[in-house]
Amino acid sequence: MPTEMSIRELYQLTSEGTELEKDQVEYIQLQGWIRTNRAGKNVSFIALNDGTYYQNAQLVYDRETLANYDEVTKYLTGTAISVIGKYVVTPDMKQPFEIHVTGVTLEGACDNSYPLQKKRHSFEYLREIGHLRPRTNTFSAVFRVRSCLAMAIHEFFQSQGFVYVNTPIITGADAEGAGETFTVTTRQDDKYEEDFFGKHASLTVSGQLQAEAFALAFRDVYTFGPTFRAENSNTTTHAAEFWMIEPEMAFADLAYDMDVIEDMVKYCIEYVLAACPEEMKFFNERIDTTLMERLEKVKNSDFRRMTYTEAIEILKNADVKFENNKIEWGMDLNTEHERYLCEKVVNGPVFLIDYPTEIKAFYMRLNDDGKTVAACDLLVPGVGELVGGSQREERLDVLQEKMWKLGMNPEGYQWYLDLRRYGGCMHAGFGLGFERLVMYVTGMENIRDVIPFARTPKNLQF
Repeated sequence: MPTEMSIRELYQLTSEGTELEKDQVEYIQLQGWIRTNRAGKNVSFIALNDGTYYQNAQLVYDRETLANYDEVTKYLTGTAISVIGKYVVTPDMKQPFEIHVTGVTLEGACDNSYPLQKKRHSFEYLREIGHLRPRTNTFSAVFRVRSCLAMAIHEFFQSQGFVYVNTPIITGADAEGAGETFTVTTRQDDKYEEDFFGKHASLTVSGQLQAEAFALAFRDVYTFGPTFRAENSNTTTHAAEFWMIEPEMAFADLAYDMDVIEDMVKYCIEYVLAACPEEMKFFNERIDTTLMERLEKVKNSDFRRMTYTEAIEILKNADVKFENNKIEWGMDLNTEHERYLCEKVVNGPVFLIDYPTEIKAFYMRLNDDGKTVAACDLLVPGVGELVGGSQREERLDVLQEKMWKLGMNPEGYQWYLDLRRYGGCMHAGFGLGFERLVMYVTGMENIRDVIPFARTPKNLQF
């Protein structure tokens, strides 16, 4: 009986120098999809991929050995097959091994209208066939790295003793205060007091506020789940549905918050470089030739820290013409400013800290100067802002005054204020958009290309 194996297992065996014959295994069985089928008169070659590994396995079949040779030569790209054959190490050839086929069973034929052929397709075109694009080299690599990074996030926080918290997707509170939310309703009108929840409900923009409640019981917690923004934007970095990582830590100040951010980013880079070498090699060769150099530099850097005020002075005196050249204290920095600071001034990762209170969220702790808050943004070469965090305002009176000045209705936030009334303490946290991390690690430039099925304005195809 042939031994059923995966292509990943075969590559591992080959790299370890193990020969299957030593284990008294002569023939193996593979299942997968045809990437290419180069048919000859008497000898032919199939590139087979089974989804377990980025690389394909080369199958060699000939007329003399294979009874249904002529039939198999007609199998099209995309066809699903089962194969029995002999594993042969080929150290002097481009591929490390090949399978000498003795039997092929058709599992699923592929119509000749199959849109993925052996040619380059634009990312824009592939978004239109999102149900098929995981079968391409680029998106096979993207979504394998995405899976790897998700595991890296969990392993990092679990190894640090954090508790994983599932915060609600439907909420009655807008954590950002921006109001750009999707309404959840069973009604055709706006009489939300008669609605399912008896009040206006929306899809969450953040799980942070609820995570704070758990941090004040478990000390260190993190969320990792979907969030939603109803911002009508078609930029390369915006999506209506995306995933967020949001840790919250009790008895932590801003400095400790930044330490955790730095450790997490370095851990994720190191993890994916070790777990996905073939995929990362592909990205470095085909997507961004500076990628590996950039990631290695960040992984080995000490992250600088710079105040917002200092950054504004540097930008004012910069000998460069920005697209937005109106640099003034109190402005929200653009990506071009952020990239200039980390790429030209620091030449590496940098935390900007102590932002003006007017441009940051209500929950951030007011500094002693009364003008700035204990907030940080991590800027990295290549993309600009990657992570945003802050020390949270633990003083009940100060938080209430900030909410009052912003015109926020305290009625929906009484539970949040209770966290300050009943044993509140210094605490801090941050938010990392998971898709932004995937983009940074892979070099992909559009958020639509790092999430399986993108949700953007006028786009709900799948």
